[in-house]
Amino acid sequence: MGEVGSGKTTLVAKLQGVEEYMKGRGLEYLYFSVHDDDIDDQTRCNAWVLDGDLYHKGLQGVAVPVDAISNTLLLLTVDMSRPWNALDSLQKWAAVAREHIDKLRVPPETLRELEHRLVKQFQEYTEPGSGEDGTPQRRAEDEESVLLPLGDNTLTHNLGIPMVVVCTKCDAISTLEKEHDYRDEHLDFIQSHIRHFCLQYGASLVYTSVKEMKNLDVLYKYLVHRLYGFPFHCPAQVVERDAVFIPSGWDNEKKIAILHENFQTVKADDGFEDVIVKPPVRKIVHEKEIQAEDDQVFLVKLQSLLAKQPAVTAGRPVDTTTRPPTGSPRTSNRSAAANVANAMPQSGQTSEGVLANFFNSLLTKKAGTGGPGTPGGGNNTPGTVRKSDILNITHGSKLGLSDVQAELDRISNRETDSDLSNANETPATDGQDT
Repeated sequence: MGEVGSGKTTLVAKLQGVEEYMKGRGLEYLYFSVHDDDIDDQTRCNAWVLDGDLYHKGLQGVAVPVDAISNTLLLLTVDMSRPWNALDSLQKWAAVAREHIDKLRVPPETLRELEHRLVKQFQEYTEPGSGEDGTPQRRAEDEESVLLPLGDNTLTHNLGIPMVVVCTKCDAISTLEKEHDYRDEHLDFIQSHIRHFCLQYGASLVYTSVKEMKNLDVLYKYLVHRLYGFPFHCPAQVVERDAVFIPSGWDNEKKIAILHENFQTVKADDGFEDVIVKPPVRKIVHEKEIQAEDDQVFLVKLQSLLAKQPAVTAGRPVDTTTRPPTGSPRTSNRSAAANVANAMPQSGQTSEGVLANFFNSLLTKKAGTGGPGTPGGGNNTPGTVRKSDILNITHGSKLGLSDVQAELDRISNRETDSDLSNANETPATDGQDT
């Protein structure tokens, strides 16, 4: 019996020597061969594997009928890759087995005989000898009839059938140290609680690893020893933390207390669930993959967004409101600006050529107008230039006001110098002799 995924079927398949097997549901039937070399005979040991779901616990009646209980051994598996469930799992499946035995209605005298046989086997256990053949040390004749009393916590839950606790996947101990920061005291703490449980039921304890093929041969030899009475010469092993083997009858409270000497941060009377805490479940967060859309689709979306935005003009904002007409007449200025715009040269001409064309256009316009009393003529002479005309023209041209003023000053200075030079060169005719 054991939890789902604790390695029950895999363990029995390895004992059978089968590499490929199929796991079932409910109640599985397997077997492993037993060969007796002394009489050259062999048989099969039936192995029933109960599903880890308690829904199927009623199928125990098929595997263990009332007439087969005296030839039955109970094997409980504990997954060492999840040690925080170890003690609860053992207590749960031991309770399931006790419930089934009670339902079998075994005759009281038969049940008492089974319980007494289990106590006697526990008390009569002897250490294998140190001889070459490994035979157990024989007690003296006066000691054979004297049995040591059981401890206070020994065989307090006697089921009447042998029990073996197998800790599977012990190769995961190194993983517990790396990922969950388990230290030697944590492993000793787990072992001490499991050994206390084994004392209460008179069970044996075996640490195994199918992956590393560790202690599988010891388990096989011990099973056939308890079921068929084959000789067994393997001593207890408590040195290697992942290959522990403690046969029934060897352990006691004093030997378990040796583990408590290594405790530093934990105490022997601390609760199992308080020290061996189940780690929090890590939720796997799958980040959503972001896929880039096609370039053309992106540009079309961008174009639609830009089309919805209002147009923005560079430079000064344009006043689109309609201004009412003012009282000042600007007809002559607009016509002058139009004439100058027509007369404006293309790019590349000098400012002097621009002013010359401007003044020529003014002289031509003034020459075609009426006299002083006619409209549009006024008192202006053909050679006069109004400042307003100059300002209006310069606003439409590329020249600034300072450039126009500087050009006018230069032209006026040139005309003044020309008049002075002409006056100096003109010969005086009055008063001269012929």
